[in-house]
Amino acid sequence: MAEYKIKDLETLTGIKAHTIRIWEKRYGLLSPDRTDTQIRTYNDEELQALLNVALLNKHGVKISRIAEMSREEIKQKVWEVKNKYITDSSTELLILALIEMDELLFKSTLDQLIDEIGLESTFTDKLIPFLDRIGVMWLVGSISTAQEHFISNLIRQKVISTTDKLPIPESFENPILLFLPEHEWHEISLLFYHFILRNEGKATVYLGQSLPYDALLESIEKIKPRVLVTSWLTAVDEKFITNFFKTLQKDTGDLPVLAGGIQIKNYSKSLGGLIREIHGIDVLKDGTKAE
Repeated sequence: MAEYKIKDLETLTGIKAHTIRIWEKRYGLLSPDRTDTQIRTYNDEELQALLNVALLNKHGVKISRIAEMSREEIKQKVWEVKNKYITDSSTELLILALIEMDELLFKSTLDQLIDEIGLESTFTDKLIPFLDRIGVMWLVGSISTAQEHFISNLIRQKVISTTDKLPIPESFENPILLFLPEHEWHEISLLFYHFILRNEGKATVYLGQSLPYDALLESIEKIKPRVLVTSWLTAVDEKFITNFFKTLQKDTGDLPVLAGGIQIKNYSKSLGGLIREIHGIDVLKDGTKAE
């Protein structure tokens, strides 16, 4: 069972630590343990309870009323809110699905979001903030590797299946080539880039995870892409990532490269002139236009 500090709860629920303490003292909503130095610690059950409280409170249920409700009444009310306000309550529901490893809750929430606002908005407005929270949870040890893989695989499946339903472009002359560099396995962002481009009717060649550098150069020589698209999440030092793109620029004759991911953001100053950073979907669309 995971152990959370009050700052973890603040990050995961969006509720200020000060407010959490007031709710504990005034309404007894949580019963944290304390370390020898009197630091509050919380378990999975209390995180789930607070996520439910946050969701109901966001939708107008007073804390005093929630405090009077049984766990079963709270659960029932949460499902009512879910069905009525899926777009507004999605973050809390997705985190609950992660903590409980509840595939049905996750898929139903995601499907309803896609039906209401489309996959592009679902990813940019809902899944990216959710994935940011997953990153925080994993770093502080609040979720296991199994939980992270569970939820990432569900997202991966959804993006792939939705992309697979799109028509294949008739012409593949000078396509867009998508790849992840060797030892990079975090594929979700690249899969989403692929969906966006295919959804716009653009010709793409998707080479996926951990592509050896020599294989990348061979593919470029064979298919003659007009632009490369990649993503970089795995931690590397500044010199390594800069040298990678300098070498790529030299070996490909200044072929344009669009790149996203946290490592690209971290080293954006050093990578200036080597890549164009994908800091929004508009950049991806604009940077892959046919000349």
